[in-house]
Amino acid sequence: MTIRGAATAASEEQIAHTRNRLVLEQARAVGLLGAAKNTRLSGRVSSELIEAAKKRAHVTSDTELLELALSRLAIEDDFGARLVGRKGSIPADIELGV
Repeated sequence: MTIRGAATAASEEQIAHTRNRLVLEQARAVGLLGAAKNTRLSGRVSSELIEAAKKRAHVTSDTELLELALSRLAIEDDFGARLVGRKGSIPADIELGV
Protein backbone atom coordinates (compact mmCIF):
# COMPACT_ATOMS: atom_id res chain seq x y z
CA MET A 1 0.00 0.00 0.00
CA THR A 2 1.37 3.41 -0.89
CA ILE A 3 1.70 6.23 1.61
CA ARG A 4 -1.14 8.05 -0.13
CA GLY A 5 -3.28 4.89 -0.05
CA ALA A 6 -2.56 4.39 3.65
CA ALA A 7 -3.45 8.02 4.38
CA THR A 8 -6.70 7.68 2.43
CA ALA A 9 -7.58 4.48 4.27
CA ALA A 10 -6.83 6.11 7.63
CA SER A 11 -8.93 9.13 6.64
CA GLU A 12 -11.84 6.90 5.58
CA GLU A 13 -11.60 5.00 8.85
CA GLN A 14 -11.60 8.25 10.87
CA ILE A 15 -14.65 9.49 8.94
CA ALA A 16 -16.44 6.19 9.56
CA HIS A 17 -15.67 6.30 13.28
CA THR A 18 -16.90 9.89 13.52
CA ARG A 19 -20.08 9.06 11.57
CA ASN A 20 -20.71 6.01 13.76
CA ARG A 21 -20.22 8.01 16.94
CA LEU A 22 -22.62 10.71 15.77
CA VAL A 23 -25.28 8.17 14.77
CA LEU A 24 -25.08 6.43 18.13
CA GLU A 25 -25.12 9.76 20.01
CA GLN A 26 -28.22 10.82 18.11
CA ALA A 27 -29.94 7.49 18.78
CA ARG A 28 -29.04 7.81 22.46
CA ALA A 29 -30.34 11.40 22.56
CA VAL A 30 -33.78 10.35 21.31
CA GLY A 31 -33.95 7.49 23.79
CA LEU A 32 -33.27 4.57 21.46
CA LEU A 33 -30.07 3.49 23.20
CA GLY A 34 -29.55 3.20 26.90
CA ALA A 35 -28.00 1.07 29.57
CA ALA A 36 -30.55 -1.75 29.27
CA LYS A 37 -29.95 -4.26 26.51
CA ASN A 38 -33.06 -6.31 27.04
CA THR A 39 -33.79 -7.85 23.63
CA ARG A 40 -31.96 -10.54 21.73
CA LEU A 41 -31.99 -10.49 17.93
CA SER A 42 -31.24 -13.60 15.95
CA GLY A 43 -31.16 -14.36 12.26
CA ARG A 44 -29.25 -16.15 9.55
CA VAL A 45 -27.34 -14.11 6.98
CA SER A 46 -24.27 -14.78 4.86
CA SER A 47 -20.92 -14.35 6.51
CA GLU A 48 -19.79 -12.37 3.46
CA LEU A 49 -22.53 -9.80 4.09
CA ILE A 50 -21.56 -9.45 7.74
CA GLU A 51 -17.85 -9.09 6.96
CA ALA A 52 -18.48 -6.56 4.17
CA ALA A 53 -20.73 -4.49 6.45
CA LYS A 54 -18.20 -4.59 9.30
CA LYS A 55 -15.42 -3.55 6.94
CA ARG A 56 -17.49 -0.69 5.50
CA ALA A 57 -18.58 0.54 8.95
CA HIS A 58 -15.15 -0.07 10.51
CA VAL A 59 -16.58 -2.11 13.39
CA THR A 60 -15.43 -5.48 14.69
CA SER A 61 -18.26 -7.05 16.66
CA ASP A 62 -21.64 -8.33 15.52
CA THR A 63 -23.36 -6.45 18.35
CA GLU A 64 -21.69 -3.18 17.39
CA LEU A 65 -22.72 -3.71 13.75
CA LEU A 66 -26.34 -4.47 14.65
CA GLU A 67 -26.62 -1.52 17.02
CA LEU A 68 -25.17 0.85 14.43
CA ALA A 69 -27.29 -0.48 11.55
CA LEU A 70 -30.52 -0.40 13.56
CA SER A 71 -29.73 3.09 14.85
CA ARG A 72 -29.14 4.34 11.31
CA LEU A 73 -32.48 2.91 10.20
CA ALA A 74 -34.37 4.24 13.19
CA ILE A 75 -33.10 7.82 12.92
CA GLU A 76 -32.96 8.02 9.13
CA ASP A 77 -34.65 11.14 7.82
CA ASP A 78 -36.97 11.28 4.82
CA PHE A 79 -34.95 13.82 2.83
CA GLY A 80 -34.88 11.76 -0.36
CA ALA A 81 -38.63 11.17 -0.39
CA ARG A 82 -39.34 14.83 0.38
CA LEU A 83 -36.96 15.98 -2.35
CA VAL A 84 -38.58 13.73 -4.97
CA GLY A 85 -42.00 14.82 -3.74
CA ARG A 86 -41.14 18.43 -4.58
CA LYS A 87 -40.54 17.59 -8.24
CA GLY A 88 -42.35 20.11 -10.40
CA SER A 89 -43.08 22.49 -7.51
CA ILE A 90 -40.68 25.19 -8.75
CA PRO A 91 -42.05 27.17 -11.70
CA ALA A 92 -40.22 26.42 -14.97
CA ASP A 93 -39.72 30.15 -15.70
CA ILE A 94 -37.81 30.92 -12.49
CA GLU A 95 -34.22 32.21 -12.98
CA LEU A 96 -31.86 29.92 -11.10
CA GLY A 97 -28.67 31.79 -12.04
CA VAL A 98 -26.96 28.68 -13.34
